[in-house]
Amino acid sequence: MSHISSSGLNTPESELESLVPVHPTSARRPYSLVVQSENTSYSDEYITSKFTNRGADVVVSDGQFIVTPTSKPYEFQTARKVSKTGLMLIGMGGNNGTTLCATVLANRHNISWHTKSGAQQPNYIGSMLRASTVRLGMDASGKDVHVPVSDVLPMVHPDDLVIGGWDISGVPMDQAMKRAQVLDWDLQRQVAPHMARIGKPLPSIYYPDFIAANQEARADNVIPGQDKQEHLERVREDIRRFKRENDLDRVVVFWTANTERYSDIIPGVNDTADNVLASIKKSHSEVSPSTVFAVAAILEGEPFVNGAPQNTFVPGVIALAERHNSFIGGDDLKSGQTKLKSVLAEFLVNAGIKPLSIASYNHLGNNDGHNLSAEAQFKSKEISKSSVVDDMVSANALLYKPAEQGAVKGSKAAKGEHPDHVVVIKYVPAVGDSKRAIDEYYSEIFCGGRSTINIFNECEDSLLATPLILDLTILTELLTRVKYRDASAQAEFAPLYPVLSLLSYMLKAPLVKPGTDVVNSLNRQRNALEAFLKACVGLEGSSDLLLETRIW
Repeated sequence: MSHISSSGLNTPESELESLVPVHPTSARRPYSLVVQSENTSYSDEYITSKFTNRGADVVVSDGQFIVTPTSKPYEFQTARKVSKTGLMLIGMGGNNGTTLCATVLANRHNISWHTKSGAQQPNYIGSMLRASTVRLGMDASGKDVHVPVSDVLPMVHPDDLVIGGWDISGVPMDQAMKRAQVLDWDLQRQVAPHMARIGKPLPSIYYPDFIAANQEARADNVIPGQDKQEHLERVREDIRRFKRENDLDRVVVFWTANTERYSDIIPGVNDTADNVLASIKKSHSEVSPSTVFAVAAILEGEPFVNGAPQNTFVPGVIALAERHNSFIGGDDLKSGQTKLKSVLAEFLVNAGIKPLSIASYNHLGNNDGHNLSAEAQFKSKEISKSSVVDDMVSANALLYKPAEQGAVKGSKAAKGEHPDHVVVIKYVPAVGDSKRAIDEYYSEIFCGGRSTINIFNECEDSLLATPLILDLTILTELLTRVKYRDASAQAEFAPLYPVLSLLSYMLKAPLVKPGTDVVNSLNRQRNALEAFLKACVGLEGSSDLLLETRIW
């Protein structure tokens, strides 16, 4: 008798070690946060909350700012039952995929291992949900009370995820983990039997034009043929089978494979939902593998998250997600240098200091670095890394002259003032997954002075990326359970908008609702997410006014 494991392979049942949890979700400690308020009510099925969204309308007239405070009441309804959730990784056999599988298994089986520093216990450090807290308020003695972010609302525990996926490389998962050279040897030794019993990933889609030519040698596990419509149907069937065989309520499809080149946006090809679908049927050359996976997930009604910088979400894909009310999020995991840049650039600008140039140099030796050594793939990464300071610059017209209306298109005046921003990535095999990043921030200070800040950042790339993949997956599942309505109109509860901009905290180039501004500020992204989670239980966002400590 055979059984389909969560990797999709037929494996003898006696040897099966699928990434299905070995314990029931119900064994987790119960959700413990209870809000006693007229704004919050609990039923067996839902947490329902009332929330007033406060803002301001601003009119600028003859140099005067006329501000009108606004408020609008909403109600949120969050399903309390956590979905039994699957995570299907595209690039399952890569550095991120194998690291995620191995570390979830280590946590699930409580495998400890020895390093040169001593015994190491498995944990989820680096996960915003599992390893950081939010402030609820004060206790009777006036001390702040904090709880884990994961306690604000019922969420999936990482140990309970059912994991599977695809990869163009057919190397079995234990050998793929060894090839990645990310984890300590003693951990690899202990987790290898579990990884071996998973088998190898499902065959994936390989279009050589979209990734570097140096990846061809790895592409021995691909869906055959050139018919992109057949590939789409094959992926859809993979998702359905994975969901059915593992008795899942929800599947999150996640791209953590190679960075692709950018797709050209062509009218009639990928600009509308119907055109994207027609282009897949015609096997058009500008339909990328990641777009095929995204469309498959959308048509199956399952969320898709893009963890790489390419433009998977061409306009037609966003329109398709809107049509099917299917959730999407991206782009590009924000793990190391870019996260630091979004903090430091904001610090400088908010301090009234004017960065004149930001130069970023990276070198790494993993397969991501190998793929990015090709110009077209590097360009995708350069775009996602370069936009991270844009909103901070545009927010301060005292330091940076804004774009002039009516200026000649393409001129400096039309673009507005902006720091010089240079990004360099080099492939250095010897350093493996240990990425080196060197940043120089060259700024103007008081009365023509200059300040230079140099930062050297060494990080283990996949060990920073893996918790982000888990957080994005868990948040995505949560957001599928949240509905809202306009309380003033007594409308019906409806799902959130399909583009999940609340995922922005973990992403370099956040995908947002067309026509709205992108927020790259890490503090604003974190505050928005925290405020939303609190709103769903009827609490106001964090206030650092601490008025009670400043008055008699």
